[in-house]
Amino acid sequence: MGKVTGFLEYDRQEQKYQLAGERVRHFREFTLPLDDSDLKKQAGRCMDCGIPFCHGPTGCPVHNQIPDWNDLVWQGDWEQAAANLHTTNNFPEFTGRICPAPCEEACTLNLENQPVTIKTIEQAIADKAWEMGYIKPEPAGFSTGKRVAIIGSGPAGLAAAQQLARAGHDVHVFERQAKPGGLLRYGIPDFKMEKYHIDRRVKQMEAEGVTFHCGINIGVDRSFASLHNEYDAVLFAGGAEDPRNPNLPGQDMKGVHYAMPYLTQSNKRVGGEDVTDEQILAGGKHVVVIGGGDTASDCVGTAFRQGALSVTQLDIRPRPPEREDKLTVWPYWPTKMRTSSSQAEGAEREFQAATLGIVGKKGQATGVQCARVDERRQPIPGTEFTLKADLVFIAIGFAGSVKEGLLEQSGVAMDRRGNVVADDSSYRTSNDKVFVAGDMRRGQSLVVWAIREGRQAARAIDTYLMGDSNLPV
Repeated sequence: MGKVTGFLEYDRQEQKYQLAGERVRHFREFTLPLDDSDLKKQAGRCMDCGIPFCHGPTGCPVHNQIPDWNDLVWQGDWEQAAANLHTTNNFPEFTGRICPAPCEEACTLNLENQPVTIKTIEQAIADKAWEMGYIKPEPAGFSTGKRVAIIGSGPAGLAAAQQLARAGHDVHVFERQAKPGGLLRYGIPDFKMEKYHIDRRVKQMEAEGVTFHCGINIGVDRSFASLHNEYDAVLFAGGAEDPRNPNLPGQDMKGVHYAMPYLTQSNKRVGGEDVTDEQILAGGKHVVVIGGGDTASDCVGTAFRQGALSVTQLDIRPRPPEREDKLTVWPYWPTKMRTSSSQAEGAEREFQAATLGIVGKKGQATGVQCARVDERRQPIPGTEFTLKADLVFIAIGFAGSVKEGLLEQSGVAMDRRGNVVADDSSYRTSNDKVFVAGDMRRGQSLVVWAIREGRQAARAIDTYLMGDSNLPV
């Protein structure tokens, strides 16, 4: 906790944003950090609530010891706050920027709609740690002689790699893209998290003994069998990348794309990488985004920065209430009206709207046919309408991992949802010495869940290789 009476003395204060008209002119982060004095007060609001649901199973997936580091920030001990935070989270500067903060929804003060600004404080601790030089490589200083291959360098793969390297194993990470980071680099736009955050973590991990092999697609450029034979353990951390297909009439028209190729291409362009595929650009176009989640919102913000004339987002769900009923849902994640920073930049939002198909002329999309839906999400006759659209993005989630290549060659068991089968204790697949973590195991989820699974899988692999493990649970 912070100050005993802090929650009575200090109002909740969040980071502010650059004005929308300014931030859509660039792809950089646009939050305006609080100064140390204000951060201290915000940390001081952490109350002696008895049971801190913020870091329990309903709050933080990695079980950050939130009251502890809030108290340390209140005392001005940033170094110990950073040390505490890193005991549970390898990459707090990632989650401090892009996590939706279920911890704040679980905060006791959220019963009064004034939760502690946990996410803001977490980001500040991580940023201060880098600024002050508290974060340094932590090489094991010994070698177990065991070699581990990790396929995928997203948050799960990175977390597992760092933990296993610190346990003394020789860790090799294989990434099909040109640079490490996975979804963090190629899916999340720079205006939410600039990529130097990833780069300096990669340098830290290389100094700890992790070897990165980029531009290698296991299952395509190199067989799974060769990797399986060479390493003592293999971890699948490739994510859930197979987009859910709505099978819409007219979906094959020019100007209709899945969300991730668009975001990946934009991120490559911003990062100075070559874009060899067909250029997907929103400048001067009317854009419709099908889907109501974070990926859809990222498409909205990216389209505005590329100069879209208009952006409309379709959500099949009904418009949620402005506030939840605390007594029925707290401390769990509630359904309530949320407006992302990208949506606040000028997007039109259509709720309870089903997409019936894409219309066009001479093979080019010109509009999206829609209809309102009932409580069973079925179109209501007579409610049809058409939205003008030169560019349409499909962002309705993912159907699991891509099966071709790696998964087919490995022969691991899959469940009916398209995920690799493994429990959340051993993380072992049906294939000998092969483990899985993150979205590839649990389906599409949050970055913070991927970090947790990567850490836990690292402990499971360490136990498998050595018979026991000192890595945290």
